[in-house]
Amino acid sequence: MLPGIGFSELVILAIAALIFVGPKDLPLMMRRLGQFVGKGRAMAREFQAAFDDIARQSELEELRKEIEDLKRSNTMKQAAEDLAAYEADVNSAVMAKTPTDPEGDPA
Repeated sequence: MLPGIGFSELVILAIAALIFVGPKDLPLMMRRLGQFVGKGRAMAREFQAAFDDIARQSELEELRKEIEDLKRSNTMKQAAEDLAAYEADVNSAVMAKTPTDPEGDPA
């Protein structure tokens, strides 16, 4: 049913249409009204589909931008390279240290 219109209101509308339009032209008028409502619904579906498509494309564009930003920053690769450099520094510092005499210093 239509929102806000009950059965009694529909009966009154049908009787009024029968009186004003007449029994001969009523089926033709109802057919035209049905076609008009069908076209309106089709336009509404098309309009909604266009908005959904625009929203989907907008989301895809945002995802593409995020992926490109991640590719540019490449933080994980940079962090791994930094850790490897620190490891090399620590290893070279440990290897460069002179070993102490295990027997002690002669006095």
